[in-house]
Amino acid sequence: MRSSLQTGLLFGALALVGASAWALKLAGNLEVDARELAQLAPALGAWSSEDVPVEDDVARMLRADFNLQRAYRHPLGDVVFLYVGYYGTARGGRPEHTPWVCYPSTGWEILASRVVAVDAASGLAANELVVESEGERRLVLFWYRSGTRTGITSGLGLSLAHLRGRLLDGRGDTALVRLSTELRSGDETRARSALMGFAAEIDRQIAGHWPRETRRQAAAGSGARSGAG
Repeated sequence: MRSSLQTGLLFGALALVGASAWALKLAGNLEVDARELAQLAPALGAWSSEDVPVEDDVARMLRADFNLQRAYRHPLGDVVFLYVGYYGTARGGRPEHTPWVCYPSTGWEILASRVVAVDAASGLAANELVVESEGERRLVLFWYRSGTRTGITSGLGLSLAHLRGRLLDGRGDTALVRLSTELRSGDETRARSALMGFAAEIDRQIAGHWPRETRRQAAAGSGARSGAG
């Protein structure tokens, strides 16, 4: 009886997945309007920023619908580098290149890594990395977020968020958010505190400037052709 129950549940799950996939196919593609994200506040408290263009060859490798890269500077001399890569529903809602791969491939060694809780109120968690190259060390925080959920730290969590979004509201768009700052000797605690505070605020800003997606209009005459048979 237990075997029959498991078999029934398996077939039921497969049927649900099949029906969901068919419904998503019928829903059609969504077109991205990322102008809201481009208007992300250039100043956060005492931090002021300047845009840092993403090089063309890097943009081609990242294959994002929208890239935002800035350097935020504090009057006391601290600098935080922000990168946001937005991936719309039609593009699969997930980045092809992540810091786990990008840092080692560009000569940075990952010295330490862990998942940290950043902001309990919003549920923001992040992957924290300490990376080093030619004597320079950096503290890195990165996470994934959707329009309704933040603090996603794994590929599995990203896939589940993508599926949930497609089923509930027809959207599976997400963004990779990465912050980094230089680590000086004996300065790790202060740098971590500053970066976490910055992360909580920038995540709230991104949520308030989330890109729009609109249903792509069907080509003229497609209805006539479909009814001709």
